[in-house]
Amino acid sequence: MMLALSLFPTTYSPPSSHELAAVAPTLLALVERAVSEPEALAAELSESPLAAIAPTFALPDVAPTDPAAAGDLPIVVTHGMGDSCFNPGMQSVVALAGKTLGVEAVCVPTGDNQASDTINGFLMNMDKSVEAFAKRVQSDKRLSGGFDAFGLSQGNNIIRGYIAAYNDPPVRNFLSICGINAGVAAFPHCAPSTPVLGSICEALTEVLGKLAYNPIVQDILFQANYFRDPTRRNSSEYLSHSRLALWNGERPGVDMSARKARWAKVERFVWVEGSRDSMVWPRQGEQWGDVPSGYPKQLSPVPYNETRWYTEDTFGLQTAGKAGKNFFESFDGDHIRFTSAELQGWLKKYFK
Repeated sequence: MMLALSLFPTTYSPPSSHELAAVAPTLLALVERAVSEPEALAAELSESPLAAIAPTFALPDVAPTDPAAAGDLPIVVTHGMGDSCFNPGMQSVVALAGKTLGVEAVCVPTGDNQASDTINGFLMNMDKSVEAFAKRVQSDKRLSGGFDAFGLSQGNNIIRGYIAAYNDPPVRNFLSICGINAGVAAFPHCAPSTPVLGSICEALTEVLGKLAYNPIVQDILFQANYFRDPTRRNSSEYLSHSRLALWNGERPGVDMSARKARWAKVERFVWVEGSRDSMVWPRQGEQWGDVPSGYPKQLSPVPYNETRWYTEDTFGLQTAGKAGKNFFESFDGDHIRFTSAELQGWLKKYFK
């Protein structure tokens, strides 16, 4: 099995410490701490206002798998920012999924241990995270025949990127729970109106202004990759350097045909929104809604089927919709604060 190149390979070398210091010294401090004190930094990241830590479910509450609801493919799970496949919450989510359908389930990390997996959720950009994920998936013989996949929070960016760039072995069904699919127009938990809490908020505050689409920042910070400033989304900086702009087919002159063909191989896409999500703004972006063109005077999000990426089918969303492959679910709660019963219901409904 051949490994594809990174989804959208960079055309420049990784930045040196000197280059990063000149652009974003606070971000450089995080990068240096990732080397000098990874465990301490990982702990700080997991406690930051941005952390999306999976709920912990009690397996004794899980009923035996109903043969009628049993799955036939393994399940791959990806975690949110600040979390790790090695944490008890994610392990319980994975165990719940596997037991619900009576199949093998695995959380695929981008790091070899809890510290590196947590740090990579911030300091390994989307393309590199997808590449790390693909290498692990393609080396796991249990997944060679294909798999169903679901992600929590920004973990969905990794699955989405894998589908577009690789999809070999193929994803059959993709369940996105509170995914940062259309990006975020703001990071409410690190908003200027609230106290800056922790080094990750300081780094985001430093770069998510005029530096957001600096190539050096885009090469490092996962969150900068999906930051979609509504006042700059038509700017040359966003279109030329944003990873999300490239993934969404917003950049002029990029041939998306191969990526769209891989996207079309998925049987079902399930877009789940937390109806009281306070982390993703606009939360409707979890189901591909967009900030209106009249922002900031207009704030009501544009429905997914009226967005440019749908009407122009820039990466395959409309094609999937016309084929009856897009499904929409919601739960009454904040970011990834779904219940075990809700997760089981989605799995039984779509992963079989």
